[in-house]
Amino acid sequence: MQYYDTVVGALKGLKEKGFTLDFNISFDSIKCEEVDICLNPHEFEIVETYRFEGDTNPSDQDIVYAIESKDGTIKGTITSAYGMYADTLNSEMIKKLSQQNNSTTIKI
Repeated sequence: MQYYDTVVGALKGLKEKGFTLDFNISFDSIKCEEVDICLNPHEFEIVETYRFEGDTNPSDQDIVYAIESKDGTIKGTITSAYGMYADTLNSEMIKKLSQQNNSTTIKI
């Protein structure tokens, strides 16, 4: 697995690896408005996770997810600040995003 120093670096590196779509988290799914795709938790896997932690500034804390549809035809990324969506997600989405497959934590 690749290591990245910044969120921007992770997004660029993942794009070069084919994770080209930009997804946003919804209550019970992830959506890419650009190409009108919506995936429910059972329809995608988190392939890689990069967690960035700032020592002094809480706003420096972010997670980058590389996601792929179960059939491998759809690849993209999601970025999320820690806890940002905690109150707005259903339990299935929280469980999916809590998976730590291929996770890397970077101190910034």
